[in-house]
This record gives sequence, C-alpha cells and structure tokens, in this order.
Amino acid sequence: MVAALSWAARLKNGLARTREVLNTPVSELFVRRGVDESLFQDLETALLQADCGVAATDWLIASLREKARRERIEDGDTLKAALKDSLTELLLPLEKRLEVGRAKPYVLMIAGVNGSGKTTSIGKLAKWLQSQGKSVLLAAGDTFRAAAREQLVVWGERNGIPVVAQTSGDPGAVVYDALAAARARGTDVLIADTAGRLPTQLHLMEEIRKVKRVAAKAQPEAPHEVLLVLDANTGQNAIAQVKAFDDALQLTGLVLTKLDGTAKGGVVCAIARERPVPLLFIGVGEEIDDLRPFVAREFAEALVG
Repeated sequence: MVAALSWAARLKNGLARTREVLNTPVSELFVRRGVDESLFQDLETALLQADCGVAATDWLIASLREKARRERIEDGDTLKAALKDSLTELLLPLEKRLEVGRAKPYVLMIAGVNGSGKTTSIGKLAKWLQSQGKSVLLAAGDTFRAAAREQLVVWGERNGIPVVAQTSGDPGAVVYDALAAARARGTDVLIADTAGRLPTQLHLMEEIRKVKRVAAKAQPEAPHEVLLVLDANTGQNAIAQVKAFDDALQLTGLVLTKLDGTAKGGVVCAIARERPVPLLFIGVGEEIDDLRPFVAREFAEALVG
C-alpha cells in the first residue's frame, strides 16, 4: 500500500509546473552560477513566464538586487534562498486565517466563474470546517444550473451536511430560506453557493449583489465573508477576475483551486502586488482534504523548491 503524501509534498507536486519554469535551461538559473546581471535577467524572464506579472516581478528582482548587494551574495544557491525569503515577504499580506466564531450562523458567500471549481471547493471547505468542529449547512444558490445544485447535494451527502435547495426560483430566496434554517438548527456556518458568471456579465453581477443584500436583510452583517474561487490555470486572467468581483462585492478572501502540477502558481504573486485580497485556501487536487489554508512561507518553499 502506497503511503499518502504529506500536505507539503502535495503542495510541492501542485507547483511543479512553476518550478520547471523557474529552473528551466535559461542556463538552469541558479545551478552553479555566480550572481551577475545575466542571472537577474534570466530570473526576471522566468518569473514572468511563471505568471508572476510585471509588478510582482519588478518588486522581486529589486528586492533580490538589494539583498545581493547588502548581504554580498555571490552564488546562485544563496540567491535562491534569498528568493524564497522575498517571496514570503511578498505573499505574507495574503495570509489570513478564516475565523468563523464571531456570529452564528457565520455566513460565507461563494462566487466565481463557471468551471473555476466553485462547487467542489464548497464541499471541501465544508469538510475543513467540520474538521474544526463546526456544524455546516449549504445553500444551493446556483439556481440556473441543475447540475450545480445536484453536485452540491452530492457533496452534502458525502460530508453528512444538509443542503437547502429549490428546483427553481430566485437565488436570494434560497439564501434567505437557508439562513432561517441555519438559525433554527443552531448551525455554526452557512455556505451559500451562487451562480457562476463572468465579470463582464453586468446583469449577473448585479444579481449577485442582490443576493448579498438579501443576506444582510435576513441577518445583520451577513454575509460575513465573500469569497471568490479562482482556477490557477487561468493565469493572469485571474487578476482581472479578482479586480472585477472585488469592485462589485468587496471580497474578503480568495480560494485558489487546481494547483495540480499543470498550473503555474506565480499568479499568487501578481495578486499580492496588484490586488492583495487575502488568499484563505489553496486546493491541490480532487480529494476532499486537498483544500488547506494558505501559508506564505510554505507556498514560497514549494514554489521555488
């Protein structure tokens, strides 16, 4: 029987594509090299290819140049260690723990484009909350797609979690009913799914704002968290999604999915520099426990290798 991989190993596997880019035969970057201008230029190219974005790449290169000068770094291996430190510094503002105790029920509203892994992430997030000793109820607020509703019911059954759903109707009404049910049952956390939409679909963005308003009427200060699920494979498009959804909904956090070894994880650096909405969770696979809280140092170590 093959032993299960640790979370650190799974995260490292999930960021394999990024490490390949950062260690490509752009002269193999850090291997047996002195620190000179050509190394910085090659590293700059690799960071851009890893989806880090221009702003984050410029910041990282400037940080490394300063470290190299101040600490008199002369070899590639030492500069690689310094890169991990700079990445950690860049990503630390995104590190935030989800604390669900200040209200009951604590309401999480989940947004994202179709195909981002939104419904699957809700199931995994529910499982994680259960592992923290919290009771959970799900609201199938994606009333436009029967498949999404059915998928959420399956996740609920798998976790032993009740799901409030309607075969048709208004997503706001589903969330309203779910909040009433959560209060009646004394549930700790309500997770509300919403219909997938593109940030350019203004009428649908207005509808999701309506769902948010309905939640606030049903319970003061709800939703307590508005989370956007992002597919790591979308690269720099993820930045546009974060900006659009944040402008519309005032996001409190992100969930990054599908870091499965084929995606380039550098987009997290771009988010940190251009729109630092906290990254609460990252997902590295299809298993139910493959969603974990984001830890900046852990991510930087796995990113660089």
